[in-house]
Amino acid sequence: MDDEFNMSLRKFLKQVGVTSQQAIEEAVRSAGADAAGKEFTARMELTIEGLDMRHVVESTIKGPSE
Repeated sequence: MDDEFNMSLRKFLKQVGVTSQQAIEEAVRSAGADAAGKEFTARMELTIEGLDMRHVVESTIKGPSE
């Protein structure tokens, strides 16, 4: 793959990572004590228009300690 593709891909993935972390942290803060010590199933779906691509990642996120 060429450098321009790699740079645009890395920029996209960085944006996804940073903004997703911020959104999750805000949701946990908003939940307050209700999130403490609980486990949440997180699912991220990535689609790319024009490539007929769908990629799903699912994992567990543990809320902060009480």
